[in-house]
Amino acid sequence: MADNDDDLDDLLDELDSQGDLETSQQVLSLRTESRRYDKPVTIIEGFDLTKSEIESTASDLKQSLGTGGTVDDGRIELQGDHRDRVPDLLRDRGFDVQE
Repeated sequence: MADNDDDLDDLLDELDSQGDLETSQQVLSLRTESRRYDKPVTIIEGFDLTKSEIESTASDLKQSLGTGGTVDDGRIELQGDHRDRVPDLLRDRGFDVQE
């Protein structure tokens, strides 16, 4: 019976590694825009993930940066100019970032 558990663990590991590969194949673009009252907003686009996965990534980024933000039309919008820190945070999560 234990052999079946090992097979299942191997399959789950393989599926997880394929998910990481898919993440690394996504090339994200990063830019800033000025919004109301000339407040900067950092916009990350190019995700090929489900809405819940994008929201989870946004939540991680907001927590890491100590800022607010939202997910809109499949992109993450973060309050403030975070072009200096966001690429490294995304790369740590397995994404490829085009600067």
